[in-house]
Amino acid sequence: MDRSPDPITEVDAYRTSLLEALGGDPVSDALAEAPAMLRQVVADAGDLLRVRPEPGEWSVLECVAHITDAELVASARVRWMLAEREPDIVGYDQALWVDRLGHNEDDPEVLLGLFESLRRANLDLWRRTPVPARGRFGMHRERGREDVDLTVRMAAGHHRIHLAQARRALDTLRSR
Repeated sequence: MDRSPDPITEVDAYRTSLLEALGGDPVSDALAEAPAMLRQVVADAGDLLRVRPEPGEWSVLECVAHITDAELVASARVRWMLAEREPDIVGYDQALWVDRLGHNEDDPEVLLGLFESLRRANLDLWRRTPVPARGRFGMHRERGREDVDLTVRMAAGHHRIHLAQARRALDTLRSR
């Protein structure tokens, strides 16, 4: 099973893992690369798209769905932080979202279209947000203070981590 730092109990390690996945790449470049990368992993998966490599592990489609859910959540968080004063940032349980939203039954084109629209809008908002405004923050219920800049940089690393997870799932399935 994929072992990543827990975003609630291992806050610093979680943030570090996302930022390390971003590396030294410009945030705009990392954000812009994701739609094509998601489309490619879906195409590469073919008939294995919905197959879980092991019980309790996500299929390629579920990884893509999680990346899309995270983009949706980050979209709202960034907008709340930019528009309101120190908003409350609600957490979510990624495993529950994947399971209860039935993501392994999703239409991949619908997911990809949603992700592409959200990412395009978020990238546009990021590029036109003045640098001082990127310091606006909210209070995450589990992780404490998070600002716009940190949220966007974590989103830029987040898709890379879960795309790697999707590729590992696909490699596992193909090695059988």
